[in-house]
Amino acid sequence: MTIRSAVFVTSAVAPHGYPREELPEVAFAGRSNVGKSSLINAMVGRKKLVRTSATPGRTQTLNFFRINDAFFFVDLPGYGYAKVPQKVREQWGPMVEQYLAARPQLVGLIQIMDLRHPPTPDDVQLWNWLQRAGIRTAPVLTKADKVPRGRRQAHVQAAARLLGVDPTAILVFSAVTREGVEALWRTILPWISMRLSQQ
Repeated sequence: MTIRSAVFVTSAVAPHGYPREELPEVAFAGRSNVGKSSLINAMVGRKKLVRTSATPGRTQTLNFFRINDAFFFVDLPGYGYAKVPQKVREQWGPMVEQYLAARPQLVGLIQIMDLRHPPTPDDVQLWNWLQRAGIRTAPVLTKADKVPRGRRQAHVQAAARLLGVDPTAILVFSAVTREGVEALWRTILPWISMRLSQQ
């Protein structure tokens, strides 16, 4: 995938703040500090499009990035970080659910989890909610560079059991080595094309 442009457009906490364009949107969700910002930066070949932080829970809004003037990436706030104030954690669900459940431009969601650890209860809860809501979702296990290749399959199979999917449905990714970048684009682009063909 050739990225000609990738620009931050706006942050929002409610529909009135979303972009007005009818372009397809791909959302990215994951626990705080799971590598979501690094994954998006790797996907578009930019080091600092999305700010990365050593402090979990820093992203507390929906952030919209226009890619190639053709579609949006939407960075959702990280979930499941206990040190984020309780009031902020309580706002996460309604804010994100409102976007996911009612945004017609949304074509699919990438749920990001850490290959080093089994999916957490928060991960599984979100996955199950997305399946019930009928939202097209791809599971991605990131930080693959931190797991020896000989041990990866066991980690993938453990995640697949918890999510109730076939292990082949899970993509392994590393923002450091760029492993999985092209495979993830091969997942996302048909979603975008399908939406554009319907307009």
